[in-house]
Amino acid sequence: MGKTLAEKIIAAHAEQDSVSAGDLVTVNVDVVMANDITAPIAINSFDAVGVEEVFNPDRIMLVPSHFTPNKDIKSAEQARTLARFAESQMLSHRFQVGRSGIEHVILPERGLVLPGDLVVGGDSHTCTYGALGAFATGMGSTDIAVTMATGQTWLRVPETMKFVYHGQRQQWVYGKDMILRTIGEISVDGALYRAMEFTGQGITGLGMSDRLTMANMIIEAGGKCGFMPFDAVTQEYVEARATRSYTPYAADDDADYVSVHEFDLSDMEPQVACPYSPDNVKPVSQVEPEKVDQVFIGSCTNGRFEDFAIVADILEKTGREFHPDVRVMIIPGSQAVYLDVLRQGWIELFTLAGGAVSTSTCGPCLGGHMGVLASEEVCVSTSNRNFRGRMGHRDARVFLANPAIATASAILGRIGHPDEL
Repeated sequence: MGKTLAEKIIAAHAEQDSVSAGDLVTVNVDVVMANDITAPIAINSFDAVGVEEVFNPDRIMLVPSHFTPNKDIKSAEQARTLARFAESQMLSHRFQVGRSGIEHVILPERGLVLPGDLVVGGDSHTCTYGALGAFATGMGSTDIAVTMATGQTWLRVPETMKFVYHGQRQQWVYGKDMILRTIGEISVDGALYRAMEFTGQGITGLGMSDRLTMANMIIEAGGKCGFMPFDAVTQEYVEARATRSYTPYAADDDADYVSVHEFDLSDMEPQVACPYSPDNVKPVSQVEPEKVDQVFIGSCTNGRFEDFAIVADILEKTGREFHPDVRVMIIPGSQAVYLDVLRQGWIELFTLAGGAVSTSTCGPCLGGHMGVLASEEVCVSTSNRNFRGRMGHRDARVFLANPAIATASAILGRIGHPDEL
């Protein structure tokens, strides 16, 4: 029997000829990541153990992103903890406001995570790096501390589910719609502790931005990790950025999958996840055109250059502005994305349309700051979660959508479709 991508990457990092689903193994880790919420806890645990040095200062990435620019004194203290630890451990890669951004945007962007890597992160959306063909999964801060010290962690080899996408995407349908439709199909725990492999004509036709979006939301289906196939799209993206050598892997044709799910993209509409769960998914045509109070375009899910190109294209072609009663938060996922958007003239475009463009931060996505919702407010967001209280008051309602639907809703003042413009 052949092997899945998860089994192949884990076997290589466990220094074993092969592993199978259900095996418990100790693996060597290529990259360890944590942010301003999880890293301080990991650092305290690291210090408590009495270890003096991290296993490799080139492979530890501590990124302040969630409550930065510092929201309050507590968040300032957390960010300072990261900076001091990075300095004391002489970490090779330093991240600071104005020079970095959201971890799941900047690590692929800078070539710090590569195909075939095994990555653990103190954030559930670490699974994003599966778009590059890496085994990437989130872990708790104590596990992160041990991995920072030893360069190793333990894993149970996950079973793998296969997702095949057929046909050509229609206009206004993106990777966000494909993953929302998938989560709607299998539910938020449909892939619990499983790997998800994405394949088919619909995947090969996706650019890296859309692939990163899809991989980002693997955790919203309960997945342990997930993978896009290594192909020409991956290679072109990685070769322009890689900071070291890498080894891509491919699943065997006769690999053992616990289930196979197939989707036809030819008649798929843009999808919207309605309150209060990422699996409460409907085609946009079946969503009530509710009045919108806020639109958020950004996050590690849809905060890349290609996402803002969609927003700019709609604004330029329609000549419209955002509705005066809607707060529109536009937050690039990294400083590099911000600069690219700036060079295109889109910062001015978004601002003149009535949008508030901010420096890179997770901010509104987790109800941290710069976009917290009041009671009963409605938000259309390009982020990844819409549970009660996720973006502010527990009685606020969040609809998850792609950037085109978010932009149209911001212009119309209600949930809507770009074709209406």
